[in-house]
Order: sequence, then structure tokens, then C-alpha cells
Amino acid sequence: MAEMTDATHPRLNQILTSVFRVESHLNGAEDSQTALDTGHATTNGAGQEAGDGEDQGETIFQLNINLPHDPKKIQITEAIHDVRQSIIELPGTFQYSCFHLEHKGQRVNDFIQISEVDGLTADSELTLVQDPYTEKEARLHVVRVREIIGAAGDRTDTLHGILSGTSLHDSVKAQSTNSTTETHSVAGYDFQAPGVFSTLLPQIQEASPKTVKSISVSPWNPPPYHLRQKGHLLYLLLTTNEGEQHQITSHVSGFYVNKSSNSKFDPFPRPAPKAHSAHSLLTLIDELSTSFDASFQKLLDANLTKEPLASFQITNTTPSSPWIVPSTLSPLVTHQSDITRTQESYLIAGIENAETLRDWNEEFQSTRELPKENVHDRVFRERLTSKLFADYNDAAARGAVLVARGEVAPLNPTEGRDAQIFVCESATGKDVMGVRMVNQLDIDGLFTPGTVVVDYLGKRIVGQSIVPGIFKQRDPGENQIDYGAVDGKDVVADNEQFIPVFEKLSKSLKVKKHAVWDKDGKRHELEGSVETKGLLGTDGRKYVLDLYRITPLDIAWMEEFGTAINSPEMENGASTSSYPHRMTVLRPELVETYWKIRMRDWVNGELALRRQNTKDATETTDKIEEKPQDDAKLNIVRSENDTTEQGSAEETSTEVTKQADLDKDRIDITNFNLAFNPDVFSGQVPQTDAEKEELAKDEQDVRLACEYLRGTVLPELIHDLKEGDVGYPMDGQSFSRLLHKRGINIRYLGKISQLAEGKKLETVRNLAVQEMVSRAFKHIAGKYLRYLPIPLTSACIAHLLNCFLGTGLNPKPKAELDASVANLYPEADLAFEKVSPETLKEEIECQILRRYQYTIDPDWISGIKHMQLLREVSLKLGLQFEMKDYLFTSQITVPEPPLAVNGAAAKENGANGQITSGKKKKKTCDGSPAAAAGVIHRQTFSADDILNVVPVIKEASPRSSLAEEALEAGRISILQGQKKLGQELLLESLSLHEQIYGIVHPEVARVYNSLSMLYYQLDEKDAAIELARKSVIVSERTMGVDHAETLLSYLNLGLFCHGGGESKLALSYIKHALDLWKIIYGPDHPDSITTLNNAAVMLQHLKDYHESRLWFEASLRVCEQTYGKNSINAATLLFQLAQALALDQDSKAAVNRMRESYNIFLNELGANDKNTKEAESWLEQLTQNAVSIAKHAKDVQARRVRAGIRLTPRVTLGQTHPQLQVGQTAEATSGRDPLNARGLDSRTIDELVRFIEGTDQKAKSKKRPGRSNPKRRGGSTVATS
Repeated sequence: MAEMTDATHPRLNQILTSVFRVESHLNGAEDSQTALDTGHATTNGAGQEAGDGEDQGETIFQLNINLPHDPKKIQITEAIHDVRQSIIELPGTFQYSCFHLEHKGQRVNDFIQISEVDGLTADSELTLVQDPYTEKEARLHVVRVREIIGAAGDRTDTLHGILSGTSLHDSVKAQSTNSTTETHSVAGYDFQAPGVFSTLLPQIQEASPKTVKSISVSPWNPPPYHLRQKGHLLYLLLTTNEGEQHQITSHVSGFYVNKSSNSKFDPFPRPAPKAHSAHSLLTLIDELSTSFDASFQKLLDANLTKEPLASFQITNTTPSSPWIVPSTLSPLVTHQSDITRTQESYLIAGIENAETLRDWNEEFQSTRELPKENVHDRVFRERLTSKLFADYNDAAARGAVLVARGEVAPLNPTEGRDAQIFVCESATGKDVMGVRMVNQLDIDGLFTPGTVVVDYLGKRIVGQSIVPGIFKQRDPGENQIDYGAVDGKDVVADNEQFIPVFEKLSKSLKVKKHAVWDKDGKRHELEGSVETKGLLGTDGRKYVLDLYRITPLDIAWMEEFGTAINSPEMENGASTSSYPHRMTVLRPELVETYWKIRMRDWVNGELALRRQNTKDATETTDKIEEKPQDDAKLNIVRSENDTTEQGSAEETSTEVTKQADLDKDRIDITNFNLAFNPDVFSGQVPQTDAEKEELAKDEQDVRLACEYLRGTVLPELIHDLKEGDVGYPMDGQSFSRLLHKRGINIRYLGKISQLAEGKKLETVRNLAVQEMVSRAFKHIAGKYLRYLPIPLTSACIAHLLNCFLGTGLNPKPKAELDASVANLYPEADLAFEKVSPETLKEEIECQILRRYQYTIDPDWISGIKHMQLLREVSLKLGLQFEMKDYLFTSQITVPEPPLAVNGAAAKENGANGQITSGKKKKKTCDGSPAAAAGVIHRQTFSADDILNVVPVIKEASPRSSLAEEALEAGRISILQGQKKLGQELLLESLSLHEQIYGIVHPEVARVYNSLSMLYYQLDEKDAAIELARKSVIVSERTMGVDHAETLLSYLNLGLFCHGGGESKLALSYIKHALDLWKIIYGPDHPDSITTLNNAAVMLQHLKDYHESRLWFEASLRVCEQTYGKNSINAATLLFQLAQALALDQDSKAAVNRMRESYNIFLNELGANDKNTKEAESWLEQLTQNAVSIAKHAKDVQARRVRAGIRLTPRVTLGQTHPQLQVGQTAEATSGRDPLNARGLDSRTIDELVRFIEGTDQKAKSKKRPGRSNPKRRGGSTVATS
């Protein structure tokens, strides 16, 4: 961010010196996740923070806490306003949840910073005083104790699905830990074997120790009226491991065993000697069960072996639900008997359920009105906003599922089903995007309703918080809307109260003030699109609605494909090939990028004009002609690769102004004016010649933007992918994200497929076709599922998939419908039963033609990747499939899963339940008539394979601008050489991300990943490993165990572990990433060239030179497939492979490979190129010294070959490098100068051997204490093996 480049900027100093932590107790609620979000972070990081707390504005104390029970006293070194949370979480003080703290006999207020308490100093003593319970506190205490002692059973959740929020990290790490010291996890790796679904399942772990048999609400609950008056709160039923049953009363004073039985009600204390009571339920259970203490300790020990991040409750985002899940018989998903499962909603929300009834709109707008004057205010406001959006999205999605399942009555039951549930499908997704942008802009005085879109079983349901007054009946003559179009576009309202806030909005969105005309031809001046509406709520707030048209229409697309108003297709009726709707708008990212380009050109024009008027400009002219162009180009590149989707005009203005400083004079960019009229080409009818002229100019501006998209942005994307300058997409999600970052709409997939010509772009072409096919299938499946009763949906999905992916096994699949269930729904539309592979193929081709204007190859069905398409369809429809071997052809050779892949039980992995080996072998297709007869009638999918369907949610949560400002400031400081300041800012950014989003959130995963790479480049390897590990776990839990970003996080974690000396563990991570790649994309992804090379270097470090050679060869094979055998990339890899062959004592092959490398360099670069000369030198030395190399290679140490060969970002060889993010340039990852990326190793063979043996290295420096784990948020120390 331009405004952060100056290290003395007041905001930067404010970020450095402010206290960021926010008191975690809101309204006194003690929910466990709030505790984890803040308390755990400081508890684990206490030691480090005590050392540098002064620098970070923290007040660190060592406090003594006096307790009423054993242990009588504890010491806590803590940022003192987190003391309460630490007490709740520490193992020795688990039992306390209802208490207050006192200092010198005075109660410490929970709602202030405890550092404000008079007389509180280091080594002060605080006393914990237990409070009487309220009914709410008693309920939450019971819930908490059940969680702590492991008595809470599995939950069936309508929203989150099976194994939601799961992580595979511990399972992957265990593979490395369990292997013998002589071997590693990649021995004998099969590069061409297809992926196996069991890769996506976690390890089956031993059952946790059982501390009690059950603890539940008693049948006698709730207390009768007269006993409530006496302080009775709840009645509980406890069954200990010894089989004894105890009826327990929860009283304001605590918990005690009462005299009730299953048949007699007597809730008063038992007399001695059977009397037992305690303030905490945990303490009472310990008194009642002799085995509890030992089993509870075993449970705590077992929990310590698990990664804490993998078990934290996810509260600020929707957990990821995997699309492949274990069978219903797996121990991973065993359904247990637990009566309290049905009682949990009561325990959490109370008998009145009042806590779940929330005025969402008032909460949203009240939060938006919170002060944001200083950093502390902004942290509190953004943290509350993040939590509120997460809660609303969760509640709205749950409500949408109930609506879709027919369990909620509509407000307008007399209208058609579409009017009750659906909004126009093309607009709603864009509306969410518009709401998200407005939320991100955070304009004072402008409010948006909470908005979420949920796709579930073919239904698209829009949830919005109710704006006060939206249903109000207006007086005659009054409009229902106060600003914008009313009743279509016949009436236009232009309430002047909305002009100031809409003016700010339009300026940020590059929208110009423009004229529109109503049905009577009356002119109205609007600040935004006529479709964007303003509503003055009865609460006095100004709301903006219908934000699906915040950018202009893509007129080039509309005219080409028949959706423009004056198109023949629109006049004569839409054809079967015309685009299905007119909501084809440009993306905001494109508008922003185009605005920057035009401003750059304007600045250059102003500079040129100024030079002409300056006599003494000879020396300056040469600089200015080049520098502004280069700088402007860098700005555009940054906007493409930045993690944010939208830059602000102010940032860009500052950057361009700084370019102009080259003339030692500022250019006032306020004179530059480019804004778009979003209502051109939408049927507006100007009345005068001047109005027509102005509208024509507006139309020309939009046409130029459309031409920029087609003539510049699309070709640049294709060029970058062709040259390997950016990370390749690997699936539909990453491809869509890449397109959106560049400002390209998904509808251009067909154009991209046409432009992606040649072998180099085969990956892009195949991905584009696969994405079009999967999206087309989603629309077709939605058509059949939309009005189908829920019990029939699995049969429908299975039949459609059999027609789509299962024709190789059974070319004529039939729908398997349970007639007895179908007969219950006589009005159900069972049209899916008539679908055949031929009709489905025709429908898909028609959808692709209409939506992407692309004529797919008639033989496309033969080239599809079955596993990858099944994954894409499942993710788009929210399907959860049982893990098993799905046969897509009648004769197929697949690898049987090993006994335990990620710990999955072998009996689940076999096709027929049998235990199988890890080798490839034929399925039971022996060619006999009996076998053939058995196969021909089978179908790939059955209704029983679809175990669950989860909703797919699109929401409008804004990102934290404060956290991103600190992160960008840290990056810029490091680039400017201010390492210490940069690291402090990076740590503060990390702290802000964790506070605002919670520890488990996709944005936190991304910042973990970004910081891990920055720390690795700063040679802080331990910190890089810790952050990369957290990135992996949080990515798995929030984005998916097989998400593209998760895969890249695994690759970087492996790289950093290798850099930290743990090559064996690193290879386990690399292997898992490659296994994921086979499922996500298939084998031989272009980016795997770097990964395979990294793994080969790691194997050299482990002295496994023969295996290393195989991995170099695999890397070369993929490179030759992608770039060609005579490419410079291939020559680079041949150079590396020749060294590996020499180490493997194959001197002859080494010489041959080096000669091939030399010949390619010679032909492509010429004899005088440095690379050619180095290859020639190596060729001579290899020929002369083959015997010497073979001798040295026998006792080479566990080191990697550093050939220093880095030709292109795709083949960064000779040393390991972080993996490119999708769409990210190598320079953005490494910060290195790309001009220096073409040097081969100039050392002799003898020097190389000395390097390999380690004799040219200095003694390894000692690790610095306290740097291994920056701000140990939610992490644990990695156990040493």
C-alpha cells in the first residue's frame, strides 16, 4: 500500500505502539472458543512476549493467583487482561468457570483492562472467588465439563456435514514418524498411478479414554416453580465408569448429589456418609468416581499428542466439508448413543431459546456505527464484524436448508414456488459480490442488509436481514424506493438525502453521475446505476439494495452473442444458442485495472507536455520516458497478484504521484477523471442532442474497457501461462480465482479455451473445458433436483452421474428408484428417470454453447478425467460421497489402496471389503463370461453412495483492512531493508488477523502462508516451519483437505522442513501433496516440475542417490511434456540430472545427459551464452573426471547438490524454492531480481564434491532462543523424534 511506504508514517507508528488485544469477555459469556481465541494465544506465547513485550506495547506481569482448592496457588506470566481466560484453560484450574478475581479485597471488574486496577504490579496477588451460579452459567458449565471430560458424543449437523473441519496433518506426519530410520515415505513412488480417495481421509486413531459412561439432563428437569425459588437450576443424571448412577442437583451454590431416583423425586442433598457436593461439576465427578482421575489424566495426555489447531472449535467461518467421507461403518463416523445430544440446544440456549432470537439487521448496523477513530476501536469493531457475519451466515444457511427441505412455511403461500424461494439466479451471485464490495468500502452513513446466497439441491435461496420499513405500505403517491428505479424503470426516485452517500460510493466504484429517463421522458440525475436502489429505513438509516449492476455491461459480449437490446436475437426471440441472460457485467477488478492503465497514460501525457515546456530537460527526458512506464507496469502487476481483490483509488493516486516526483514536481491527479456510466446499453432514451452526445461518449468509454478486456487482459493471461511466468491453476476453484483476480468473467472460459493453443497450454485448455463441463452439469442437475422431494434426490444424483461418468462401465444406466418411497409423492416430477447418456451429453453441449459460446469437441466425453470431474461436481453441488473404489470402465487397472493410507482401514479401501496390497493389480475382470456378465449390469454410482448433501454458501463478509494494512506495511519495510521494523509489523499483522478473524479462518491461513515464506527468506527457518504448519492445518479445516491452497501450503511446509534439517518429514509432506495433486488434477501438473525437483534434492540430502535420480528423471519427463524436449527448461533439467547421474555412479549416462543439455543451450542461446559455457565446462570435466566423481559419490554426506540453476520460475532448480501460488509470479514469491535467474553453477566438479561433502561450509551457527515461534498462536511445540 503506497501510504505505508514511509516508515515514519503516523499510522505505521500507531500500529506499532498501540495495544491490540481486546478484552475477550463480552457480556460475561464464557464460551470456549472465545477463550481459545485469546487466552491460548497468550498462554503459549507468554515466555516470548515477556521478553519483547515492551516493544509491542504489551503490559506483561507475573501474577500469583490464590485458589480455593488444590493447587492453592498458581503463577501466570501474562498480558494481564487475559488472566481470566488462562485460569479457565489451564489443566489445574479447569473446574473454574463461575468466579471473579479480587485484588486486596476489591473485586476486579471483568469489563475493564485489569492493568487499570490501582496498585497492581508485578508479583501482585489476585484471589479467585467463586460466584453463585445463574441458570445460564450452570447450563454452560455443564456443556463445558462434558467437552473437557470427553463425554460429548458425535453431532449430526444439517449445515456442516460429515467430518467437517477435519485436518489430515497429524495423519501425514505420523506416516513419517512411524517409518523406519532406513527408509523414507517416497521409496518406490509411482508417479503415474491414479489418485486414491483414501488420501483424503484422516488416520483412524485409538478411541479416547472414557471418563464417565454418560452425563445428561435428568428426566426430572427442569425444577418446579417452588424449587426454582429455592435456587434449584438444573437436574442432571451421571453414570460413572463403575456403573453407579447419581442424580445431581445444580444449585446456585454449586452441584450436589440428591436423593432422587428414576421413580422418586427428591432433589435435596443426601445425608452423610453419601453426601457429596462441590462448586464445580468436575470436582463432584472426581469425588463420585474412583477411576475418574486416572482416566481423565489419560485423556489429557492423549489430547496433548494432538495438534491443538486441529481441534479448536470453528466460530468465525463455515468449516470445510470433504466431498469424500468414510463409510457409515468406519470408526471415524461411528454413531453413538448419547441422550444429551438431543438436549444440547436446551443446554446452550435455554428453555426459552431467547438467545437465538436476534435482530440481525440492528446488530449489523449498530456494529457499523461503532467508532473507528483509533487502532483499538478498529480492532474491536472489525473483530465484532467478523463474528457477526459468521453468526449470520451460519443462521441464514441453516434457515435456507430448512426452507429447501420444506420445513418452513412461506410468507406468501399463494404464490408460485419460485416467487417464494428464489430470486433471478444470474443476479443474486452478483448482488452478493456487490454487497461485499460496499461492506469492504465501509462508507459512513451507508448501510447494507446482511446478505447470503445458499445453493442446496438445485435451489438457490437468498437470505437477507430485514430492513426496517421494507414491507411498509407507503401512502398514495409515495414510492416504495427512495432512490433509483421503482417498478422496473418506469418510475425513478431521486431523494436528495441519498446523494452524499451515493456520491462516495460511486467515486470508489468508478461510477459517474449520469442521467436516466423515466417512462415519461423526464430526466433524473443519479449517482449510481438506476438498478441500485436506496431505501430510507424506518430506523432513519440509508440502505443500499440491489447491487448487481455496480459496473457497466459487457457490450462486446452482448453484441457478439445476441443479448444486446438491439440484437436481432432480442428482437426476434432468443435462440437456443444465445446467452441465457443480460446480466453480463464487467468485473470490478477489470474496471480498477483499466482505470489505472488510463491514469498511467494520462500521467505520462502530462509529463511529456511538461517536458516540452522545459528547456533544461535533456537528462531527465531519458529517465522519464522509461521510468513511469516501468513503474506503472509494476503497479498493474501488483494489483493482479495482490491477495486483495480491490485496491483503492487513494493508494494508486499516491503511487502515480510518486512516479511524477521524478520531475521534482507533483502532478495533480484530481484533474484526471475517468468514471463509467453503468446504465449505458440498458435502454435509456436521451431526449436532446446534447444528452445523446454525452451518452455516446459514455458508451465509447465502456466499449474501450471491453476492448481492453479482450485485447489486452485475455492475451496477457494466456502469455503468462504459456511462458510459465505464473503459477498454473490446478482445478476449477483455483482457475476461477485466477480469472477473477485478472478481472475476467467465467463466461470467457470458452474464449480462453480457444486461445490456449499448443502443447504448452494443454493444461489450461483441459481445465477450461473441464470447468465448463462441470458447471453445465451443475445447472442440469439443478433443474432436475429443484422440486424433487428430498428422499428421491440421491437416486436422481446417482442416475445423472451414471449417465455422465459411468457409461464406460454400463452404457445404458437405469435409475434405481425406491418405488415405495416414490409412490408417497404422486405429484413429484421424475423427469430424471428419462435421462440417458445421449440426452445428457446433448444437454451439456447445449449449456456450454449458451453459457460460454463454445462448441465443444463432439468426442469430449472420451477425454474426461473421471475422478477430477466427480470432485468438481461434488464441490459445486455440496455432495459427500462414500469412500470406495468407483469403477468408471468395465476393464480398469487401478492401484489397490495399502493397508492404511493416512490410517484408513484397509477393509474400507478394498472394492469388496477385502484387505489388499499396495501393488497394482487387475480388478476382477478375468475375461471369463461369468465375470463379464457380472460386470455388465453394474452401475458406477448408487443412491447409497451419496451419504449427505451440504449447502454451498456465498457470503458478503468484508476483510479486515487494518490487518491487511499492517501486513502490507511489514512487506514494504522488509523490501526497503528495514528488517527489524518489518518483522515487528508482520508480527502485529499476525496478531491482528488472529484477533479479528479468530485463529481458524481462511484469511488467517493465508497470512500464515505469506508470513512463512517471508520468514524463510529472512532465514528464520524455525518460525517459517511453525507458520507453514499452522497454514496447512487451518487451510484444511476451512478451505478443504484437497483445496489448491492447502496443497501449496503442504509443499511449502515440506520445503521449510527440509531447510530446517528434517528432510524425511519433508518428503512425507511432499508425497501427500503429490497424492492430493493426483486427485485434484491428475498426474503431471506443470507446477509439479518444481516439486519433483525439490523432492530429488531432499533425497540427495538423505544419501539416496538412486531414488533421487528417478525423481529428477520424472521432473524432466513432465518438463518435456509441457515445454518440449528442446526447450531451455529441459536443458536446465538435463544439466541437473547429469549431476544426479554422476552421484549415482552412472558416469556414462551423466556425460550423455550433459551433452544433451549443452546442445540445447548451444542451439537456443548461442555459444557465447553463460549457460552454454557452463554446460560445456561441466561436460569436459564430467568426461575427464568420471572416475573421480564415482569415487567421491560413495561417501557423499546427506547434502543437496547446489547447481544454482534457475532459468525460469517454472524450473527453479539446484536448490529448493517455495511453490508458486496460483497466478502468482516467481518474483512476487521470492522478492528476487528476475534478471539474475539465469546463472548456472560456475564451480568445478571438485568444488561441487567438496560442497556435497560439507568441507567448504563453516560451522553451523547456534539457534537463537525465542525466535522459533513468532507469537505462538494456537500452536504446540513440535515433538522431537
